[in-house]
Amino acid sequence: MSAHALLSPSAAHRWLNCTPAPRLEATLPESTSEYAEEGRLAHSVCELAARKKFTLMKPSAYNTALKKLKADPLWSDEMLTTAGVYAEHLAERAMSYQNTPYVTPEVKVDISDYVPEAFGTCDCVMIGGDELIITDYKHGKGVPVSAEGNPQMRLYALGALRKYRPLYGDTIRRVSFYIDQPRLDSYSGETMTVEDLTTWGESEVKPKAALAYAGEGSYAPGEWCRFCRAKAQCRARAGVHTALEDFKDAQPPTAGGSPLLTDAEIGGLLHRAEGLIKWYDSLREYALGALLDGGVIPGWKAVEGRSVRQWTDQDKALETIISAGIDRAVVYDLVPKTLAQLEKMIGAPQFSELVGGLIAKPPGKPALAPESDKRPAYSGAAADFAEAT
Repeated sequence: MSAHALLSPSAAHRWLNCTPAPRLEATLPESTSEYAEEGRLAHSVCELAARKKFTLMKPSAYNTALKKLKADPLWSDEMLTTAGVYAEHLAERAMSYQNTPYVTPEVKVDISDYVPEAFGTCDCVMIGGDELIITDYKHGKGVPVSAEGNPQMRLYALGALRKYRPLYGDTIRRVSFYIDQPRLDSYSGETMTVEDLTTWGESEVKPKAALAYAGEGSYAPGEWCRFCRAKAQCRARAGVHTALEDFKDAQPPTAGGSPLLTDAEIGGLLHRAEGLIKWYDSLREYALGALLDGGVIPGWKAVEGRSVRQWTDQDKALETIISAGIDRAVVYDLVPKTLAQLEKMIGAPQFSELVGGLIAKPPGKPALAPESDKRPAYSGAAADFAEAT
């Protein structure tokens, strides 16, 4: 079995919408990033925290494992804090059962009943009463990921049902899945009956998975292109965004021949141009990488960016300046760490206990968002009242 499934659950949102994408991506080289490696390390810390919470783990074994993780160059003390939050959320879920549930982290599941050759790993599985619970940890701090309607979580649940039904039979009637994203203070969940979940797998997943595995179907660019390896070179995606050039010819003249766009036209263009910006950024990233690898992008070249001077030996340089008679107060500033930095170093629970009563959170500045955004619409009056309070 290969390290990665062609139709991986983590990419389900993409291949369920754009079925030819996986085969196209398979022709392109894989890449990783420091963020991805950091996420893998954080998951290992969470696994260790879960094992400590729910298994008979000797302190010496825990300390040895933790010491090994801390030796990783990407280690951050924040990982211990987020793993602690993750473990506490798992404990809360476990307490929701009438009797002590079966709990196990890092469960590999086979999803090939619905998706050819597909498999994945559930961060944590709990089973008790008539309910199976799956929890997935996300270390990212870019965008909150919702568990509601999440195909990755549903596929994990189908795999977990296949694994545990031979042991539990029809006693499992409900499946719940939660996504825990402590760095964004985001925790969401969804519950489905086993019947609804398996119906979704049969009717929604199986047909599209068969198309995707064969590399068939139509390319369908959308927000799911974000992590696609072909996002910069995809001709279908380019076609969507270059079509913006035709806007001037596609729009009928407004009443009275006004040279100004209407608010309705601006609303439509905002939706279309948002993807254009992301597409342009992916083109630039691809082109630079190709040039640095010795390729040729007609009309473009790689150049040296802005350089910032830096000390070769900062301590020696500053002491030399002070030795020359320059006042130490001129050389050094006494600046306190930011609120976020102190919270990260101290840990959220102790930080809140110490200075929680001395923190105010004023309303944020107005920002434009699509109507689908879950945040309430901005109210100037409410913001003024909050500031006055």
